[in-house]
Amino acid sequence: MSPIELKTKAGLTEPRWVRIVLIAIAWVFLAALLLIPLFAIFFEALRQGWQLYIDSLTHPDALSAIKLTLITAAIVVPINAVLGICIAWLLTRFDFRGKQLLTTLLDLPFSVSPVVAGLMFVLLFGGNSLLGGWLESHNIQIIFAVPGIILATLFVTFPFVARELIPLMQSQGDSEEQAALILGASGWQMFWRVTLPNIKWALMYGLILTNARAMGEFGAVSIVSGHIRGQTNTIPLHVEILYNEYNFVASFAAASLLAGLALLTLILQNVLNHLQERKLRAATREAKPDTDLIQVKKTQA
Repeated sequence: MSPIELKTKAGLTEPRWVRIVLIAIAWVFLAALLLIPLFAIFFEALRQGWQLYIDSLTHPDALSAIKLTLITAAIVVPINAVLGICIAWLLTRFDFRGKQLLTTLLDLPFSVSPVVAGLMFVLLFGGNSLLGGWLESHNIQIIFAVPGIILATLFVTFPFVARELIPLMQSQGDSEEQAALILGASGWQMFWRVTLPNIKWALMYGLILTNARAMGEFGAVSIVSGHIRGQTNTIPLHVEILYNEYNFVASFAAASLLAGLALLTLILQNVLNHLQERKLRAATREAKPDTDLIQVKKTQA
C-alpha cells in the first residue's frame, strides 16, 4: 500500500476546505504584493500612449542607462561564470586548510548590505584613500566611473553561480572525471566532455540569476556611480532620478523595461527547469527496460 493510501485511510489528509483556503490566501498574497504592483507599472508607463512611452525609452539619457546596464551585465556574467566554476571546483574536489573559511566568505555578499558594499569600494578606491589616490595620480578612475560600477556589481552577484554548482557537483562526485583521466583524457578534455555537460543546467540557471541581479542592482551601484547623467547611470538609477523629478511616465517606462527583463528571466528559468525535467524523464524511461530485464532474469533464475 502506498504512503498516500495509508494517509487517506488513516484520515491524515487535510479537508478540502483547508486546501481551498490556503490556495486562496496564497493567491491573494501574490496578487497584493506582486501581480497588482507589476500591472500598475505597465499601466502607468502606457497610460499616456505608446508614443510617449517610446519617446521616454529612446531619450539620450535612457539609452545611455540601458547601454551601461547591458555593458555591465555583459562583463559581469562571463567573469562570474569562470570564477563560479573555479570556486565550485575547488570546494568540491579538494580538501585544504581554510576550506570552511572560504565557504563562509562565499556567502559574504548575501549577508552584507549592498549599500555597505558600495561604501567599502568608496573607502578602498576613493580619492582620499591611499590606493585611490595612487590610481588617480595615474589617471585611473574607479569610483564615479564605469569600473566602480562593474566592481560593485561583481561583488553582489559573485555567489550565484558557485552556489548553484556546489550542491550539484557534491552530489555527482568525481567518479566520471576520474574514469576519464584513467582512460587517457587530458584535464581540458575531461572538463569539456565530462564536467561541463554534467553541470550545464545548474550553470545556466546561475547565469540567469546573475544577469537578473546585475541589471537590477541599485544599492551598491548607487554609492559608487555618482549619478552622472549620461555616463554612470544604470536603469535603476535612471528610474530613481526621473521619479524624484516627478517625470512619472518616463520613470515607469524605464521601470517597465526592468520588469520585462525580470519576467523574461522567470520564463527562461521555467524553460530550463522544463528541459531538465524532460531530460530526466527520458533518462528514466531508457533505464527502465534494463531494470525490467534484470528483474525478469532474477525471476527466471
